[in-house]
Amino acid sequence: MAAPTGKAPGARKQGGKPKAKPQETKTLKRKREQEDLAKLQSSVDELDPKNPENTKFSNLPLSIPTSKGLAASHFETLTDVQARAIPLGLKGKDILGAAKTGSGKTLAFLVPVLEKLYRAQWTELDGLGALVIAPTRELAVQIFEVLRKIGRYHSFSAGLVIGGKNLREEADRLGRMNILVCTPGRMLQHLDQTAGMDVDNLQMLVLDEADRIMDMGFQHAVDALVEHLPKARQTMLFSATQSKKVSDLARLSLKDPEYVSVHEAAAAATPSTLSQHYLVTPLHDKMDTLFGFIKANLKSKIIVFLSSGKQVRFFYESLRHLQPGVPLLHLHGRQKQVARLEITSRFAAAKYSCLFATDVVARGVDFPAVDWVVQVDCPEDVDTYIHRVGRTARYERDGKAVLFLDPSEEKGMLERLEQRKVPIQRVNVREKKKVTITNAIQDMCFKNPDLKYLGQKAFISYTRSVHLQKDKSVFDLSRLDLDAYAASLGLPGAPQIKFRKGAAGAEDDIKKLKNASRQQQQLSSDSESDFDENGNRKDKKSKKKKAEVRTKYDRMFERTNQDVFTSHYNKVLGKDGDGGDDDSDQDFLSVKRVLRGDDLDDVTGDNNNNRNNNNKKHDSSGDEDQDQGHSDDEQNGISQQPASAAALPTGVKIIQGLGGDQPLVIDSKRREKLLKSKKQMLRFKGKGDKVVFDDDGVAHHPYRLRDEADFAAEGDAEAQRQRFVEGEAARVKEADVDDKQTVRDKKREKKERRKAREAAEAAGVEWTGAGAGKKDKGGNVVVRLQSDDEFEDEDPLALLRSLPTAGKGRDSGGEEDEEDERPKKKVKKWFQNDSDVESDAGGRNSKSSTSKKGKKGAKVIEVTEQPDTLEDYEALAAGLLDD
Repeated sequence: MAAPTGKAPGARKQGGKPKAKPQETKTLKRKREQEDLAKLQSSVDELDPKNPENTKFSNLPLSIPTSKGLAASHFETLTDVQARAIPLGLKGKDILGAAKTGSGKTLAFLVPVLEKLYRAQWTELDGLGALVIAPTRELAVQIFEVLRKIGRYHSFSAGLVIGGKNLREEADRLGRMNILVCTPGRMLQHLDQTAGMDVDNLQMLVLDEADRIMDMGFQHAVDALVEHLPKARQTMLFSATQSKKVSDLARLSLKDPEYVSVHEAAAAATPSTLSQHYLVTPLHDKMDTLFGFIKANLKSKIIVFLSSGKQVRFFYESLRHLQPGVPLLHLHGRQKQVARLEITSRFAAAKYSCLFATDVVARGVDFPAVDWVVQVDCPEDVDTYIHRVGRTARYERDGKAVLFLDPSEEKGMLERLEQRKVPIQRVNVREKKKVTITNAIQDMCFKNPDLKYLGQKAFISYTRSVHLQKDKSVFDLSRLDLDAYAASLGLPGAPQIKFRKGAAGAEDDIKKLKNASRQQQQLSSDSESDFDENGNRKDKKSKKKKAEVRTKYDRMFERTNQDVFTSHYNKVLGKDGDGGDDDSDQDFLSVKRVLRGDDLDDVTGDNNNNRNNNNKKHDSSGDEDQDQGHSDDEQNGISQQPASAAALPTGVKIIQGLGGDQPLVIDSKRREKLLKSKKQMLRFKGKGDKVVFDDDGVAHHPYRLRDEADFAAEGDAEAQRQRFVEGEAARVKEADVDDKQTVRDKKREKKERRKAREAAEAAGVEWTGAGAGKKDKGGNVVVRLQSDDEFEDEDPLALLRSLPTAGKGRDSGGEEDEEDERPKKKVKKWFQNDSDVESDAGGRNSKSSTSKKGKKGAKVIEVTEQPDTLEDYEALAAGLLDD
């Protein structure tokens, strides 16, 4: 049967719409997109770039993703440069854009980039479509962030390629990028080294801050980069100070470029909301003036521009110790990329802060709500001045700028600012606002050698920057008081400086020298330092040192084993022949190699293998010298292991057997002195173990912890505790039985001695037992002292222990009292010296004592009464010792 006519495939279901096939849905969608693109292209073709009604983004023929991204980022009204440049960019024209700082040039080229790739239906399979080049990393990061905001609804893939990151990780993702924001050097590195980097389909090339990119600093990088790019492309150049040189435009292959300069006819080259001032201060007073300015503007956001990274570091470290009362930050090109991004974000988010920076943030970087721009060092030209002050007064906001000028720079700089329509007024510092910190800086440099080193490098870098400037009517090094400037930096004197003399009046040579790498500058300075002014080679050995007063600091730094700053100090003073011309920081914390760890193990192994061979090679005279040279070490109980000449540097010794984990390496005279210091040698000796000795004299550790595995192998912890308690209880019980038996034996022995003594006394004979207090036939108690020979085999305290603890009481008739009780009253000491006996008034004592020789040389002391108390025993012992 045929299907019912009302139930044919694709027909309307009951209660719903007809269901279309997936293939038909995709086809309709693609057709609708093509129609939208055709309409958008026709709108762009009909667009009039000079239409005055182009004041809002909604009036421009933009795609839906771009319009949504702009609206979500709160961009609605076009600025002057955007109203002039975006329509031209949408039509595919090459553009030379020039506008004041803070006028919105970033959107003027990002919107055309997104629209061109969108209309071309660009995908990641098509490769790189747009390339945006910025001179600094900070500006590239800022452009990339703006691109992410306005392009959030597009499907393009964008990447950021700047220095300071892993080249391999970037190369793995470059092949899938449609838009790249980069710096010239890193992009050229990828074009030369990254395999599969395809730029043949590039549609747009954008150069932000083009005048700086086209300058001599990036000349070679830009020329090499352009050679990789196709000729058929759209190119746009934007800057606050645009270059119009025909040679520069020819290098970039521009085709009939449109020049957009909305502020060319303006009365001033800087924003009208910017208040510009300058003050004349000598070079040596700039730090004092800057510190006073910061103290007077604690509730402000300040950017301080300096000419070199060395000055940035010194100013930051110096003023940070003085604590002006506002957070301080510093930013220069020698920092790590992570630190630069962190400092940039911290300053952008801060409400009150002071940033010391070089010209690395002078161009294009947008810091919100900057109140002051302070130029401590005079800019090299008016363009640099305009870009510096452009960090404030952005987007019609108010801002203030101040320029510090030396008296020698005032006339020339003001003339150039006037020629470029830069209005600036002179101001003076109030007397009550002046602060002097020179003494504090000198005190910090005296106490901190690191800060003093930074001051020396800052001095050299500043004088070099002045020397390399082409405008000698403004920058004249001979008119600066360098000695006073060095004193303001806390230095005891001005370091000696030597500069390479370029061709007089040759602008290209000066720029090449200024933008040359530090390695090239070092090589040039080293090669020229070997020749004098007449071209003759210098004889370094025949140079005579200038007679001068040597301070204790000079003598201290002459000790080559002092610390790592010795070589830098000598270089700064020009004593090493390079005149302190090395401006790199790579050797700031460099130390000579010390053999430790695995190196010591390798050396020790080599020494063990070669010990026998070395001993055979030494003759008798060599052995005598070696024994004499190491006599001091042998006296200290240190054994030195000989090292082979191939394994150890000259003059390095390794001392083994100290007890520690590592041997002692002697590589300087200072370390050699450690051998004479017991306190210092304790660091290289191992830690001792605590031991105790038992009754048998056997040493053992009082505490020895077991491993957890051994403890668990013996069973449960509760079971081990129970066994330990039972064992200890049994041991205590056995010890208790032994102790009780010992006490009973002592009591029985004492009772037997007492009975023997009583029996001897009853018989009237001399008792020679183990006890003391025996009586002779006359009734006197006799104490028999042993001779030295007899005393050696007995306990020295046997005499005192043998004396009775309680004596018998006696009545007047000499009979013994039956009661064995201690007298209630304290009796008089029974022992007296012979002098006391002779001095008795009656010629005799009630208690007489005589001493006579006993049998076999023993000494016998006769006493009339038996000692009763502890005091009597002490007196008896003292008397016996006196005899």
